[in-house]
Amino acid sequence: MKLSEVGESRIRGYLFVLGQSLQTFLPREVARDALREMESHIRERLDSAEPVPDEREAVERVLQELGPPLRVAQVYSAELTIDEALTTGRALPTLRALWYQATTTLVGFAVSFLLFLGYTFGVSFIAIAALKPVFPGNVGLFAVDGVPHSFGALFPAPAGAEVLGGYWVIPICLIVGLAVLVGTHRGARRFLAWWRERRRDSPVLALRVPRG
Repeated sequence: MKLSEVGESRIRGYLFVLGQSLQTFLPREVARDALREMESHIRERLDSAEPVPDEREAVERVLQELGPPLRVAQVYSAELTIDEALTTGRALPTLRALWYQATTTLVGFAVSFLLFLGYTFGVSFIAIAALKPVFPGNVGLFAVDGVPHSFGALFPAPAGAEVLGGYWVIPICLIVGLAVLVGTHRGARRFLAWWRERRRDSPVLALRVPRG
């Protein structure tokens, strides 16, 4: 479909707002590439559309299928982060992707909350192992009058409490902490892969994931 000046103006306006929105989520160069990809997709859709008397209706239909520019920018940046998390397996992209899920959907919030708890739990055990040699009297299993009271790092230690055992805390906490972190990270990657598969029909995701 060959667009009139009015149609071109509508496309340019949409792309301008989209470009500004992309730059709020992505580095400038990445946003520029994303905008070119979006423009190419829009124009391909319009070129393949059947000629219709109402050009405005055809243009608006294509733009509405993509969605509002800000929403498109949010989804596109999230998909880039999910791509990086699933491809590299690194912790920071995975945490960013989980944060996006937690702030956009109820299911994403519930699952991400549990996963964040898992990460926190694992890091806490590793921190206890690291603190034990430095503060041996404040880290470990505490007992009051011979009854177990609490476990962890306490500053100051409870009145009348004694630390049971000794440096056995270090290897146990390291093993438990690493096991929890590995298990949680695997669960996070599986969740992100499931979420991506669930959204394969998204017009924005269709730009990034080839259909089988």
